[in-house]
Amino acid sequence: MDVPLWFALVVVGWLGVKLIRPPLWLVLVLLLGGYLLADSLLAPVVDTAVK
Repeated sequence: MDVPLWFALVVVGWLGVKLIRPPLWLVLVLLLGGYLLADSLLAPVVDTAVK
């Protein structure tokens, strides 16, 4: 069974917000921080650390 990555991320994110109930500002800060980090000079370092 092939599940698209975006769908898996949406499901995991939805479950995390539903079960853990973090504050909305924390969710927004993490999303914005991840977006900005992906476009920074540190992106190759994070990529090799994740792989």
